[in-house]
Amino acid sequence: MTDNVLRTFSVRLKVPFHHVDPMQVVWHGHYFEYFEAARDGLFDSIGIGLEDFYGRYGYLFPVIRGSVKFIRPLRYKDAFVCTAKVLEAKRKIVVDYEITMEAGNVRCTAGRTEQVVLKMPEAVIEYNIPKEICDALGIAQ
Repeated sequence: MTDNVLRTFSVRLKVPFHHVDPMQVVWHGHYFEYFEAARDGLFDSIGIGLEDFYGRYGYLFPVIRGSVKFIRPLRYKDAFVCTAKVLEAKRKIVVDYEITMEAGNVRCTAGRTEQVVLKMPEAVIEYNIPKEICDALGIAQ
């Protein structure tokens, strides 16, 4: 993780029964759902709903890379906090994530996603983040 954080947002969640496997731990694929909840909340908190942004400007933001480091497993009914931190928003959007137990602040998971800007309907990659997003994040373009 890095100290060059542009924006941070945290969401509190609780592991539902349908997210655990027979070993009673969260199946690894669900961690990206938790990341998405935090990332979506982050962009909503600055007034940029990425789905609405597509409707207004015709841009999509597909994830092109994602990674997860599992430190401690989450289990059924665990209450936890997922924090999203925007690290970069010049050529792509880079977001780091951290999942910690709500009780005791024990670190469970770290992750990262990278998103590019795709102009639709041509599906052409743009190599700069739109001005509206940079303005909302408070960064110069």
